Amino acid sequence: MENNNRFEYAYNASQQEEIRRIREKYLPPAEKNTQDKLEQLRRLDGSVDKKSTVVALVIGILSTLILGIGMCCCLVWEQTLFAAGIVIGLIGIAGIAAAYPLYIHVTKKERERIAPEIMELTDSLLDH
Repeated sequence: MENNNRFEYAYNASQQEEIRRIREKYLPPAEKNTQDKLEQLRRLDGSVDKKSTVVALVIGILSTLILGIGMCCCLVWEQTLFAAGIVIGLIGIAGIAAAYPLYIHVTKKERERIAPEIMELTDSLLDH
């Protein structure tokens, strides 16, 4: 008598994802609620970085354009707008230098703003 005890396993990521999606439809409400809270926690955490990144990028890009206008004034219209070009360029440089501190400031303020909600969500997720 021959005993063939073999174990075969085939992993397919797309099948696993489909199985997971189907399984989520049939989860009890308590487990679904936990997954929804985790997604909400991820979204809130990501929103802090997104907002501060957008603000810093907008200020940085606009300041770079202002610096470029100042350079144009100095190089193209050097007879009439040289002094104004220097002032405009310095304003652009100041804006570029302020972009990163502004990023830090906005991030800090946003974290303070959503901290109670984050703490509430994490407490409810850690209790389960």
